[in-house]
Amino acid sequence: MARTTTSVPPLPWSTRFDKFQRRIAPYLFISPFFILFAVFGLFPIVFSMYLSFQAWNPIQGLGTMRYVGLENYVWLMDDPWFWRSITNTLWIAFAAGIPQHLMAIPLAFALSRGISSFRHPLTAAYFLPYITSAVAIALVFQTIFGTQFGALNQALIYLANAPWSAWLFGGLAENLPVNWLGRAPYIKPAISILVWWQFFGFNVVLYAAGLATIPKDYYEAAQIDGASGRQSFFHITLPLLRPMIFFAVTLTIIGNLQLFDQPFILTGGTGGTSQAGMTVAMYLYRTGFEWLEMGTAAAISWLLFLLIGTLTVIHFYFFGRSGLESRD
Repeated sequence: MARTTTSVPPLPWSTRFDKFQRRIAPYLFISPFFILFAVFGLFPIVFSMYLSFQAWNPIQGLGTMRYVGLENYVWLMDDPWFWRSITNTLWIAFAAGIPQHLMAIPLAFALSRGISSFRHPLTAAYFLPYITSAVAIALVFQTIFGTQFGALNQALIYLANAPWSAWLFGGLAENLPVNWLGRAPYIKPAISILVWWQFFGFNVVLYAAGLATIPKDYYEAAQIDGASGRQSFFHITLPLLRPMIFFAVTLTIIGNLQLFDQPFILTGGTGGTSQAGMTVAMYLYRTGFEWLEMGTAAAISWLLFLLIGTLTVIHFYFFGRSGLESRD
């Protein structure tokens, strides 16, 4: 018996296009993100890792790139300027970071509890420095720290000579005016003051947002039991605010270890006397774009990444787990 075959008519063009569109269109719509990420995100990371094992002067072209293995990293381990930049960065990070949180938490608590009617205007005022250009802020502080006509020195001179304050500031008269940005012992404190002032308000906003999530019933119950405001702060606010404290401190660690704009402007791009204000990011910039040693600069960037990652992991190990579990 002969087998009969029936031919299946081809699908209409509109049906085939509809199936193709359903299968391919989602990937086409999300492809711009992946393309941009690959070009501007993934490629620079991979290339910087590759570059850290090379010796390359960018002016001479890609053809002059020479593989040197771990030579850049070994050289940095013996480079006194690199270790000085590490020390400066850690000093400024802790000197500017710790006061931010020690002052931001009580202030945020006061804004949310004591003077709630002015909470939003004051929070906005504290947040303004964070959204202001870092370069503009650094230029203003460069003027404030001026030796002869700076506002800080003028204020100290007045306090040292005024009859009502001479008993407290009179001992400073012999050392005034202070060369804040010209003498090595004062450069890091000056940078720390600037960084503290710029990012202090951001932490106030974070803690105010964290305090807003704490139910008021806890405070009312504590008040009924006779707890004072101080007891409520230490036994209710701080324990329940630990996840936000962990988040804010993590951001501070990451941000303060990458400082560039503020010390660069205050020290004129040189790091100041004896490189007292040169951070790791500044040393990276000078190595790559002033001395044109791109391989070494790439190695510095990865060592900075390891430093940030190490401190973040240590912070999470000692403070993160207990802080995050306290709200479970």
